[in-house]
Amino acid sequence: MGKFFVYTEVQFSVHFDQAPWRELTPTLRAQPGLRSKTWLSGVQNNSLGGFYEFDSLENAQAFAYDYFPTAAREIGAAFTTRIFDGNVTEAASRCLNSPYYN
Repeated sequence: MGKFFVYTEVQFSVHFDQAPWRELTPTLRAQPGLRSKTWLSGVQNNSLGGFYEFDSLENAQAFAYDYFPTAAREIGAAFTTRIFDGNVTEAASRCLNSPYYN
C-alpha cells in the first residue's frame, strides 16, 4: 500500500455551485483504490479540478489514463492530469503537518 496523488483540471468554466459534483460522486466513489478527493475551483476562471489520493500507483494510473480522459471527453473539455508519488515526499509533508499523513 502506498500514497499516490492525482491532480486534475478540466478546462471548463462553471461556477462551482453549478458543477455536477453530486452526480459524479457515486462514480468517483466506485473508482478502485480511491481514498479521498478534494474538489478544486479555479480562482477567476472557474475551472474545475481535483486532488485525489489513491492506494497504489496502478489504481492512480487507471484513473488518470482510463477513467478521467473519458469523463473529460464526454463534456467536450480539454484537461490536465498528473500523478505524484506521495511516498517519496512523506517526511517533508509530515514536517508541514499535511493532513494526508496524520
